[in-house]
Amino acid sequence: MAKLVIVESPTKVKSVKKYLGTGYDVMASMGHIRDLPKSKLGVDIENGFKPQYINMADKKSLIKSLKEAATNSDGVYLATDPDREGEAISWHLAQILELDLNEANRITFNEITEKGIKSGVSAPRKIDLNLVDAQQARRVLDRIVGYKLSPFLWRKVKSGLSAGRVQTVALRLVVEREREIEKFESEEYWSIDAKLIASRKSFMAKLFGYADGKKIDTVPNADEAQKIVDALESKEYIVSDIKKGIRNRQPSPPFITSTLQQEASRKLGFTGQRTMRIAQQLYEGVDIPGIGTVGLITYMRTDSLRISEEARTAANSFIANTYGSNYLPKSPRYFKTKNGAQDAHEAIRPTNISLTPSSISGALSTEQYKLYKLIWERFIASLMAACVQNTVAANITCGDYLFKASGNTVKFDGFTVLYEEGKDDDEAAETALPEMNIGDVLKLKELTPNQHFTQPPARYTEPTLIKALDENGIGRPSTYAPIMSNILQRDYIEREKKSLKPTKLGMVVVDLITEYFKRIVDVKFTAGLEVQLDKIGIGELNWIDTIEDFYKDFDALYKKAESSLDGKRVKVPDVESDVVCEKCGRTMVIKSGRFGKFLACPGYPSCKNTKPVPEDEVKEPCPKCGAKLVKRISKKGKKFFGCSNYPKCDFASPGVPTGEVCKECGSYIIKGLRGRKYCMNSECVSRNKKA
Repeated sequence: MAKLVIVESPTKVKSVKKYLGTGYDVMASMGHIRDLPKSKLGVDIENGFKPQYINMADKKSLIKSLKEAATNSDGVYLATDPDREGEAISWHLAQILELDLNEANRITFNEITEKGIKSGVSAPRKIDLNLVDAQQARRVLDRIVGYKLSPFLWRKVKSGLSAGRVQTVALRLVVEREREIEKFESEEYWSIDAKLIASRKSFMAKLFGYADGKKIDTVPNADEAQKIVDALESKEYIVSDIKKGIRNRQPSPPFITSTLQQEASRKLGFTGQRTMRIAQQLYEGVDIPGIGTVGLITYMRTDSLRISEEARTAANSFIANTYGSNYLPKSPRYFKTKNGAQDAHEAIRPTNISLTPSSISGALSTEQYKLYKLIWERFIASLMAACVQNTVAANITCGDYLFKASGNTVKFDGFTVLYEEGKDDDEAAETALPEMNIGDVLKLKELTPNQHFTQPPARYTEPTLIKALDENGIGRPSTYAPIMSNILQRDYIEREKKSLKPTKLGMVVVDLITEYFKRIVDVKFTAGLEVQLDKIGIGELNWIDTIEDFYKDFDALYKKAESSLDGKRVKVPDVESDVVCEKCGRTMVIKSGRFGKFLACPGYPSCKNTKPVPEDEVKEPCPKCGAKLVKRISKKGKKFFGCSNYPKCDFASPGVPTGEVCKECGSYIIKGLRGRKYCMNSECVSRNKKA
């Protein structure tokens, strides 16, 4: 009989089977097969917080198949993902399949390659019950908080809301940043720039302070700026000091989960959820012509910066052969993993250095190629020599004042020949300064006073919020994408270009929960809880004791909140639009429903007028009645274009009308999402032809 190997994802089955060969059957659990019930709390609070797991209803036939396969096998290996979640899934499988927990039947694959799979099978171990307990503790904590707080919000604010132990902390960060911006009072200040010429080349120097070296903290207004400009008139600009040096720019470490999501957002415009979906595909395996299905990257849910020596050696060999040995650092570069990180995995890296992005681009989708290229280049660059820059700093005296200028030139490009890390904020790039010597008199081309105003702190973007969560120890690598998705889908925050802005609803939710559950959604408290979960994972804490300590405080706060708000509801302020209700003359407000935002008359129930938000209007008019078209969402969540005059006009189309008429049937020609024009009549013979 063959041994049975159970993985999580069906896309891994083919790869694992190929490398293990005969003697092994491979099946997929399709993720979790047991969970807490949806219809009730599912945690026995009175009896040690025992979770009441049930088999998932949609996995009934799969469970039956797994049991039959296990009974007819020569042994079972549980090869779910190599993290706490995967450990818990293996434990649930062991319970259902009645496996002996004292047997070494747990294996892990850090990479879906021949080496990774055979290495995993050769080193079976027992299920790590400490890791299982850590995952159970997180699941129970999240269930208690979510199951209590969500209905609390339904009763006190509006139905359909949700609250989560970690997602509410993330939302709180966004709301508190918005409040900082609202309270910020801008102040005027001025800077003075001198455009100077040396060796026939111009460059910019900035006013720093006085000639004796004392810095001018601020030039507060135009009058003060003009006084300085007047004092500089007809004075010579003399080079008083020059400092030359060498600066080494070190490469960034290879990716961990949080930095991958941040960089993919900056450089590729991917959301965290999209990044993790594509990374999962690259990890599980892609069919490469001439090779077969192979995992292209190591496990993508990690906060470790460790690199295997084998991978390091392969990368060093590639760097030396491709760029030259001078592109290798004098001594190997090692990156320190932050405290509290799970070091069981490596950093995210390509599994095979020789599979360069360009060599396999034909086998990858566009988005797979972009993300793989990002991961591959970042990893190789992390092991390359530093970029060496020649730096120059010049002090330039003019009368009683001192100007400063700095610049650099690249002496050796090092890792930058391959990769440069993206930035969250625009940074003024330094340029090379012309050749100068102490005592040189420079020619003034232009002296410019510039008005500025102090700026409030920037709103969070997806990468900066993930960075803040990571730095504060909130959540874990696998949670960042779901957190971001949840607070966006619940209409707690909205995107304004790349920025994340809290909605009125998000602010109300944070204010309410912070008022009554301040400690539970405190950043430091939540980070401390993550540390406790880590300690459970290594056997230093008992998970039930940890839950019990948390629940005592939480339950007391919950009861107090219910008592204080008995019979009360918190109103979410309406967001006014500039649209006037044509039925009653009131100014319409923007509301959110299950299918997105819409305009509603504040006179409800006496006036029930609603309409789509005007910003969703389409340039092309309705081909039926000439009214404006708007984007809409069907009950099944699909986008379409409909007439704003509905129900008087029932025109609806999956694409944008072009104004053209089909020559075959006389219906309307529309343009799809990919720009293809076609007849909207599904029965037209031209349907599959390009119009």
